[in-house]
Amino acid sequence: MIDLRSDTVTKPTPGMLRAMTGASVGDDVLGEDPTVRELEARMASLFSMDAALFCPSGTMTNQIAINVHTRPGETLICHPLAHIYLYEGGGIMANSGVSVRLTGTPDGLMSPRQVAEAIDTSQDVHNAPTRLVSVENTCNRGGGSCYPWDVLEAIGQQAREHKLAYHLDGARLFNALAATGQQASQYGQVFDSISICLSKSLGCPVGSLLLGEEAFIGEARRVRKRLGGGWRQAGYLAAAGIYALDHHLERLPEDHRKAQRLATALQSLPWVEDVTWASTNIVLVHVEDLATADRAIDLLTKEGLLIGKMDRKTLRMVTHLDVSPEDIEKACTIIEKVDLGP
Repeated sequence: MIDLRSDTVTKPTPGMLRAMTGASVGDDVLGEDPTVRELEARMASLFSMDAALFCPSGTMTNQIAINVHTRPGETLICHPLAHIYLYEGGGIMANSGVSVRLTGTPDGLMSPRQVAEAIDTSQDVHNAPTRLVSVENTCNRGGGSCYPWDVLEAIGQQAREHKLAYHLDGARLFNALAATGQQASQYGQVFDSISICLSKSLGCPVGSLLLGEEAFIGEARRVRKRLGGGWRQAGYLAAAGIYALDHHLERLPEDHRKAQRLATALQSLPWVEDVTWASTNIVLVHVEDLATADRAIDLLTKEGLLIGKMDRKTLRMVTHLDVSPEDIEKACTIIEKVDLGP
């Protein structure tokens, strides 16, 4: 099977497995795992942040950030398609008691003007004051769309002017860096916190990191423990992240080229209404209705191609290190011959 459902389905490479089994470990809750400490230090340095915290998932790092930045009864601003809003189990409200104000364009991005218009720092007791602005780069539901750097800076300026915290859900931030040529070090100069997944772009089996100032990460460590995220000999997993930083970054443009090949093949098909590809590793396929989406998934699965479904009319294909260019050519052949006629 060629699996394009997500870039989370990857298996560790032989080199990554060797790094994992050979890792030096200790009790991370006690701060004694040397490999975890090395990963955290490397990621913090890469993004010009003070410190980092290794966690099981991107959902956890996002939810910890929201919890540390806000207090119950406050509001955060994000896009209607944001992962923190749609795909984290209602955690914004359940974990932090925070309201949400939504704004943005159809591609999953927010403009500085839209953010400015959504901010409420009034003293009106009827309103939940804004405390946090969160952006997602790349945006999953935007088809892997990326923010231009000047837009990220301008939104950050809005946040600073109103004394708001500024968080980045950077689950696939390394894809954005590869696609735009932006530098990782720029991000630490703008954001108060950054969440980065290892289990997507980098092909690790599990794990995400939260980056921020020393005091912020200190409080984040406390919240991680409260949420059940304290782990012990986590260095075996951290070693996968270190290996990926050394070996899996330069290959990311290949994933983007593979996604572009898929998008090109899909655009000419009669059952496809539209295709969204935003230069990274996600391709969204828009179809007429739920029946078409379900039938496409069923027929492609029978031919050996696994794809995902975002909603009733949108399919998703995601490229990653476990699908080769040859696999993509085979996938294109399968896609082009599938007949969705009556």
